[in-house]
Amino acid sequence: MTTPDHISPIDPIVLSQALIRLDSVTPCTGDSLDLLVEALEPMGFTCHKLVFHELGEDSVPNLYARLGEASPNFCFAGHTDVVPVGASDQWQAGPFDADIIDGQLWGRGAADMKSAIAAFVAAVSKYLAGGAALKGSLSFLITGDEEGPAINGTKKLLQWLTERGEVIDHCLVGEPTNPNSLGEMAKIGRRGSLHGMLRVDGIQGHVAYPDRAKNPIPDIVKLLAELNKDPLDRGNAFFQPSNLEIVNIDVGNESHNVIPAAARARFNARFCSEWTGETLQTELTQRLNRAGVDYHIDWWLSGEAFLTGEGVLSTSVQDAVEAHTGQRPELSTTGGTSDARFIKNMCPVVEFGLVGATMHKVDEHVSVNDIHTLTRIYTDIIIRMVG
Repeated sequence: MTTPDHISPIDPIVLSQALIRLDSVTPCTGDSLDLLVEALEPMGFTCHKLVFHELGEDSVPNLYARLGEASPNFCFAGHTDVVPVGASDQWQAGPFDADIIDGQLWGRGAADMKSAIAAFVAAVSKYLAGGAALKGSLSFLITGDEEGPAINGTKKLLQWLTERGEVIDHCLVGEPTNPNSLGEMAKIGRRGSLHGMLRVDGIQGHVAYPDRAKNPIPDIVKLLAELNKDPLDRGNAFFQPSNLEIVNIDVGNESHNVIPAAARARFNARFCSEWTGETLQTELTQRLNRAGVDYHIDWWLSGEAFLTGEGVLSTSVQDAVEAHTGQRPELSTTGGTSDARFIKNMCPVVEFGLVGATMHKVDEHVSVNDIHTLTRIYTDIIIRMVG
């Protein structure tokens, strides 16, 4: 396909700052997406701003933009929503001021992941400004609902694409994948995530008359002990061992002389490809039953474990990163979940972005030089995939 005339390269730092200055704490409003539309439409992208809603959840704006109609469709996916700033008075620079201090860009979303979005937009503009044609299509899949429940975001966008008969052939997600320096790591998979909400009912009463009450705390302690008595697995060649963490225990009791009426606990298991959500739930249920006490549990599976096999996408990412940083990134499955867990159902997906050492922290910041380098890496990947 031919490309539009008079494309001016976009400065990734200026666009990063503009995005950070828009307060888009999850679930974000559409301001960040409107800014992206303003950048993409002059390059010839057809933009669709889509708002999805589910009962009991916030309506969330999302963006799908595509340049070209031919295959393959190479997509960049990301999110413009950010986590809350925390204690704003503890920030060295305003969390939404996007100041540059000592070569670092400061602000909420600098690492996770507005700067990566800006870098890919800038990479596309740089590629198109050179006058080169696309052997395929480029697209953006951007949500405002990744840091939150992730119900009305990427998952719904993919359903919308499927209903339209539209296909993504390869997807690059711009999450911050590097632990310490740019070029260390790309992600080709993620562990699954299974949540359990556990409750044991008792009978409230006075601590001096335990025969007239039933204390639920010893029983919930037995249940939690069974969950972690044995390791879940040893991991495998691609995944670290699964782990189960108890994240909350609550009895709702402020009194020193009252046996509580109920005890609740929440836990989360991050599991490798040795399990599916269903088989792990079965295993954990068997462990709970060994405690020999009555309980109630609700389960929530937020993502299955997945792995993208080595292929044209992972090789292109590795080659481009090595060309511009001098190191070949490790292909890893470490870390938490991302929206790649939804995209993998449609196409191969690889994640590569900035250094994530400060993401979700007070004083989130990234190197300005790294943003420029990431832009060059992304331009190189575009050339390898559809250039």
